[in-house]
Amino acid sequence: MAISAITDMDVAGKRLVVRADLNVPFSDDGSVSDATRITRFAEGMKPLLAAGASLVILTHVGRPKGQRNPDFCAKALQSTLADALGVNLAFVDACVGADAQAAAAALKGGEALLCQNVRFEPGEEKNDAALAKEFAKLGDIYVNDAFSCAHRAHASTEAIAHEMTATAGPLMLGEVTALTKALENPQRPSVAIVGGAKVSSKIDVLKNLVGKLDAVITHGGMANTFLFA
Repeated sequence: MAISAITDMDVAGKRLVVRADLNVPFSDDGSVSDATRITRFAEGMKPLLAAGASLVILTHVGRPKGQRNPDFCAKALQSTLADALGVNLAFVDACVGADAQAAAAALKGGEALLCQNVRFEPGEEKNDAALAKEFAKLGDIYVNDAFSCAHRAHASTEAIAHEMTATAGPLMLGEVTALTKALENPQRPSVAIVGGAKVSSKIDVLKNLVGKLDAVITHGGMANTFLFA
């Protein structure tokens, strides 16, 4: 599978609009309780920053249902993400519009900006083309590094890819490469172990795996659905 990778491009002087999945758990005091996603994301971004790119980072936090809600403010990620990236990380309380565009335009090579929760925008989960055009005004190249959100046709994951040069980020590329290797030419016998809380969002994946592998084992919350059946 041929995928355009940001790691193969000259990014010096380029402003990258990066869709990350930084939807991490928080403690009661509002601090990040598990920074694994943040750390993994940052490791892939550091070489791009070192190469002279600037980053405009988009993410969702929770399910605010298209409304501004302080309980899902992306600013709560700023300190942990800044430490992981090893750079000063600015925050803008918007992800589109004049304020977001001005903050993005002010970035220099090696600098990064964290934008407000994309799901505060009503058009995000509707895959709104007009919203995607606004996202595209934030930079030069779109980088999808949110593999765990790639199955969702949202404005910041699907529609935006039609508005600007689109590439895969390091995490996305790593996941796709591993899956391609495992599914296109699997060693036999081959087994997939699939977990998670929601079976509804994985039905298509399970159907695909059943047709390619020798067995599929479910565990976690989704296994209860099969036990009940």
